Amino acid sequence: MAGNLQDYTLFHLSHIDLDGYSCQFITSLLFNEKFYYNSNYGQEIKIRLEEIFDDIKTISLTSPIFILITDLNLSPDEATFLENKINTLHGRKIKILLLDHHITGKGMNEKFPWYYLDETRSATQITYEFFNEKIGFDEELNKKLSHFVNAVNSVDIWKQENKDDFEYGKVAMRLVTYAKELNRFIFKDEDIKYKHYILSQAMEIYSTIENKPNIYLDDQIHFIKKSFFKTNEDDTFDNLLTQKVVQLLGENREKLTIYYKNYKGLLTYSMGNISIIGNKFLSNFPEYDFIVDVSPKGSVSFRANNKVDVSLVAKEWANGGGHRNSSGGKIKGFRENYRYSDVSKYIKNLISIKESSTSFVLPKSLD
Repeated sequence: MAGNLQDYTLFHLSHIDLDGYSCQFITSLLFNEKFYYNSNYGQEIKIRLEEIFDDIKTISLTSPIFILITDLNLSPDEATFLENKINTLHGRKIKILLLDHHITGKGMNEKFPWYYLDETRSATQITYEFFNEKIGFDEELNKKLSHFVNAVNSVDIWKQENKDDFEYGKVAMRLVTYAKELNRFIFKDEDIKYKHYILSQAMEIYSTIENKPNIYLDDQIHFIKKSFFKTNEDDTFDNLLTQKVVQLLGENREKLTIYYKNYKGLLTYSMGNISIIGNKFLSNFPEYDFIVDVSPKGSVSFRANNKVDVSLVAKEWANGGGHRNSSGGKIKGFRENYRYSDVSKYIKNLISIKESSTSFVLPKSLD
């Protein structure tokens, strides 16, 4: 790869585990202009590839582009799709590289010259060594990073003989696996920032704590995660998290807004339990009448604040019900989506159908 890679705008797709996020943490230390994407295996990979090309269209035509994929093996169809999409970007300066270690990708590196496979190392180790050779890290950072990379490598490819690295890697794996406080479908950039932050803290701990650093990290998980959400005033973790999520919902409310029978609602996807967050949002933004969260399997959860009987909405949308301010159901025929925009389009179409096929008028107020 000739030329200065740091002059390129990076589009980095990686897996959704410790190894995948650690690859991105490494590149975040080197590139100024960068876009990050994460995917599990299956249909989501192609969706994320499409997102990359959508975002490429938003940057200057003169900006050189570096598409990097780590800790994910592509199928022949996905790799061909990627090359075909690149061929449509006429006049663009583009580099592409895949760094992976999954044996299921064997043979792809012979078919596609940009596909690098080494099953003996984790993707984090491969990524670190590649960029350390091509760009390089300053001496102090490199010492910390190499130490942390060894821990990720040991747990990801299960090298139990490296006991210290392996044990630390196990705790770091749990640190990332359960860092689900921010929704990666709605708050993608903030979620990735969160993952990189907790990994940076794990790296610092491993480079400074000499006596049983794995136990120290285990004890510090709560404080590391809480420190990301902490503002000027301390509070419980739940309250700090609620404050942050409601803030993000407020900042993104324009794209999250829906209307049903003249009621104004907020549509979220895969948020999970919205009781506390939903009620806090409705208190902070009283112009909204309800909030509804849709799960990947089509379950819906409604919250309101005495402005609309959401049990009636749940019944109309999803043959559900419940209480006036808290109801749920399941939308028949809903299929898992990986883009919020697709969920929003589906729900707005459902609303259009329901509004045209039902004559029921919701009460204007429950007061």
